[in-house]
Amino acid sequence: MTNSAHTSDACVDLDRRRRCGFPEVVFGEGKTTESIIEIFGRQTDHGEDCFATRLSAEQAAGILERFPSAIHNTLARTVRLHNGSESALRGEVAVITAGTSDRPVAEESLETLRWMNCETTLVADVGVAGPHRLTEQRDDFTNADAVVVVAGMEGALPSVVGGWVNCPVIAVPTSIGYGASFGGVAALLGMLNSCASNVTVVNIDAGFKGGYVAGLIARQARKGKEPKSEGGNRRVQTGIP
Repeated sequence: MTNSAHTSDACVDLDRRRRCGFPEVVFGEGKTTESIIEIFGRQTDHGEDCFATRLSAEQAAGILERFPSAIHNTLARTVRLHNGSESALRGEVAVITAGTSDRPVAEESLETLRWMNCETTLVADVGVAGPHRLTEQRDDFTNADAVVVVAGMEGALPSVVGGWVNCPVIAVPTSIGYGASFGGVAALLGMLNSCASNVTVVNIDAGFKGGYVAGLIARQARKGKEPKSEGGNRRVQTGIP
């Protein structure tokens, strides 16, 4: 099996899905449109689903011209192209935003999860300044396999959500806020100091990373819910007759 494919300026990892569960993702910043199109072409030739993040409008337009069936999310700045490598839904993830200004980062998480074939739910604009808004929508996220919480300012929302759910919470700090937020550092530090035991944190504005980690968790959770075949069960020796 060929493990990689070379373009004019990239070496595409075609073995990533076998090793890691999902194909390689293209980070668009700093790349030419032609380079991204070449990478998508190599992946498509091998039946892989394609996904690119942090794209400019010009890059996205060029990709869509070459791959008309691709899906462009202008707010998320992403393009995804499904080539049929996976079809079944793999888990359920809720994405929650503190404010409307956090929506672009949340959309990057959502697009990542859709590319990963996860069932998604968006709960928007439920920050701690209006605590009743979150509880009013509890039914939309309490049964999720994982929750992504996207928040700027003081970054308090993930701790609140963590106290309502029995699954991992992936906190994504955003650079939204006034001067003392230091471009998201205040939210990042607040999330890192969360008292909720089920909260973990990714980098500032890292919607892709938050979505990807949540998608992996949901995938494993879904595996655990699937009935096992009789031949696949293992007998555990407990020492008790």
